[in-house]
Amino acid sequence: MPRVVVGLSGGVDSSVAALLLIEQGYDVIGLFMKNWHDESVVLNNDCPWEEDSKDALMVAEKLGIPFQTIDLSKEYKERIVDYMFAEYEIGRTPNPDILCNREIKFDVFLKAAEKLGADFVATGHYCQKGESEIDAVKSYQLLAGADKNKDQSYFLCQITQQQLAKALFPIGHLQKHEVRELAAKADLITAEKKDSQGLCFVGKISLPDFLQQQLKPKEGEIIEIPLGFTPKNNEELREAQARINDYINSDLLKLTNSIIGDLALLSEPIHYYITDGISVGKHNGAHYFTIGQRKGLQVGGKPEPLFVLETDTKTNLIYTGQGDDHSGLYRHCLKMNTSDINWIESYKAIPENTVLSLKARVRYRQPLQDALLINTGNAHYVWFYKEQRGITSGQFAAWYKDEELLGSGVIC
Repeated sequence: MPRVVVGLSGGVDSSVAALLLIEQGYDVIGLFMKNWHDESVVLNNDCPWEEDSKDALMVAEKLGIPFQTIDLSKEYKERIVDYMFAEYEIGRTPNPDILCNREIKFDVFLKAAEKLGADFVATGHYCQKGESEIDAVKSYQLLAGADKNKDQSYFLCQITQQQLAKALFPIGHLQKHEVRELAAKADLITAEKKDSQGLCFVGKISLPDFLQQQLKPKEGEIIEIPLGFTPKNNEELREAQARINDYINSDLLKLTNSIIGDLALLSEPIHYYITDGISVGKHNGAHYFTIGQRKGLQVGGKPEPLFVLETDTKTNLIYTGQGDDHSGLYRHCLKMNTSDINWIESYKAIPENTVLSLKARVRYRQPLQDALLINTGNAHYVWFYKEQRGITSGQFAAWYKDEELLGSGVIC
């Protein structure tokens, strides 16, 4: 019988994943990943690894399967934590959970599982795996989870075809309440355990405390940009927007250099200068903030709350605007370098100078948005028909056709 190593995290989802695999006749081994040691930045002892490891062991004993703990903290620091520090330092906002899946769960962990004779690895993700065959070659698809409120396909948007071939998602066809019911019926200790929050395998962290391990506080000014602010290149932006609208309403023929230039211009976030607004307070480091952030600014006395519009780590300035509807928070277009694009099935990649109509999202749980994916050669653009809030450099855009996640890229 095929052997499966389940990443037992100490939560209900991975517990039920193991339970279902046993019922399906697999030879199951439970493996707990220990990826973090420093609890000084974890809030309220949320999700400490010792408690999770104990729960995972008790689940394995209840299910009667072998159990081991593997320490991947060195790899986790090198591939995830150091990456986080480097991204925040230059003013980008990383998504460590997506990288954790690509670099840890389905790479380092998978290789460790294969040393135990595993044919597959399984996780408690709410997503599904499809199959297709072209010219007698089997290919695998990443599909959304049946529970639309819990669908986690976005977090797996960077895994490769080779990684997906070795992956199983036993609970992807279930609703969350069904998973808890199965856990309760099997008398598993995790049946009523709260879902973990925060950084993958670390827990709910105090991000400033976490970042201050390497990125030191540095006082700077908070600049407020008025609601009616007009960018210096506003007329150029309006003309580019008009040309793109005409192009989209046409038959979407071959891309011209003019259209490509317009896409590049409109994908750039608005860049502000200190003379564009007024100083309204101080912060302790621009690298601790991200676009769209509201908490942590500690500036009161405004009719509407302030939101971060831009962070400039070179000048250590934060630009903010009042209200969630400030124009500086919204744009239609984003850019990704082609070298940062991942297609789950490579044959579905669109050729250069091609436009594909699809749906896309730029964050977990965001409702899918109507969009166009445009390949201009060195870059790919996602054009949203409706302006999107808080498009952020360093995050990931993922695109779908129906229930299938086709690919993703890192936002420039």
